Amino acid sequence: MRAIVGATLLTPDQTIENGTILIEEGVIRKVGTDLPVPDGADVLDATGKFVIPGMIDAHCHTGIFADGVGWNHSDGNEMTDPVMPHLRAIDAIHPEDKAFQDLREAGVTCIGTGPGSGNLVGGQTAVIKTRGRTIEEMLVRFPGAMKMALGENPKRVYGEQKRTPSTRMGNAAILREVLTKAQAYLEKKAIHEKKVADFNAGVEEAKEPDPFEIDLKLESLGKILTREIPAHIHAHRADDIMTALRLAKEFDLDLILIHATEGYKIADILAEEGVPCIPGPVLISRMKYELRELNVKNAAVLSKAGVKVAIQTDQFSAVRYIRLDAAVAISEGMSDDDALRAITLTPAELLRVDDRVGSIEAGKDADLVVLSAHPFDVAHSRVEHVLIEGETVYQQ
Repeated sequence: MRAIVGATLLTPDQTIENGTILIEEGVIRKVGTDLPVPDGADVLDATGKFVIPGMIDAHCHTGIFADGVGWNHSDGNEMTDPVMPHLRAIDAIHPEDKAFQDLREAGVTCIGTGPGSGNLVGGQTAVIKTRGRTIEEMLVRFPGAMKMALGENPKRVYGEQKRTPSTRMGNAAILREVLTKAQAYLEKKAIHEKKVADFNAGVEEAKEPDPFEIDLKLESLGKILTREIPAHIHAHRADDIMTALRLAKEFDLDLILIHATEGYKIADILAEEGVPCIPGPVLISRMKYELRELNVKNAAVLSKAGVKVAIQTDQFSAVRYIRLDAAVAISEGMSDDDALRAITLTPAELLRVDDRVGSIEAGKDADLVVLSAHPFDVAHSRVEHVLIEGETVYQQ
């Protein structure tokens, strides 16, 4: 049994002064005030400090574009075909990426990581903890989502190869084509499965069908058509965001927008459509045309409009600055409560792992961060202690 006592707990749904957290077998057992601490418990006295859930970045590329390595471990974009849904992040994540230590020291305990945006369909993401010797030890959920992209990146990559797509029209047309093929594939598969079931049940005149030929690409795309996983669509410009919305409506996708850099221009539409956004990064230069309208107010405007927002940093070890990104959103008008949720519980919900992480409550993994001051007092608060599933992974 471990116990954290005396801290201000930001759960994030409530603030508990002089709170106690009891941890057993890696799981939070009890949370509250005046809780008796069992004899023999390993007690962490956090009097005068703040405790928050382990922070979560819902979209990054940590472990796939390894930090400080370069081409030798740049495995995030298989830019030989614009449609690669059968690629799997878990086959590329390098647990020894130095960025994972940076993340643990910053209090980031869980991430959604996956392919880049060089392809129209980049592959399947994974939700992982930031510690472990193998991907199997780190894994929380796989597949997490299907990474897709609109706008400049795929049209540039394949346009330079003199291949389709080389325009935004080409981007959307190819996505429609492959999603339509995936729909037909699922229909044929369902018919085959019905024939197999009838034959096995001894239905009169039912004949044993020929084997069904599995198509890994269409099988993988089928996961977003059945909503087994969400479609994470990279889009910066407002017009690309609207294209993503059209595609989502046409194929009934569970859409989550990645970056949504110009989302603030159409925040009312996104709120009305109920489309969550994972905006960011903001602490970067306007390095390409799509980012010319980058504005640090984006997350705050989206949140105020009623859009479900999870803040992301996108970049490898830069994930360690996610708390700073949230503080920037607060400076632009996002509430402290919404900002804390945007780096804890909301990303957990969007990644479909909120049954395990994202808040301080009984039954969830004991992924916790102890800070010397309020988490958004970034000039003075330091991460002092980090636990993942009840085990100390960093101590100042």
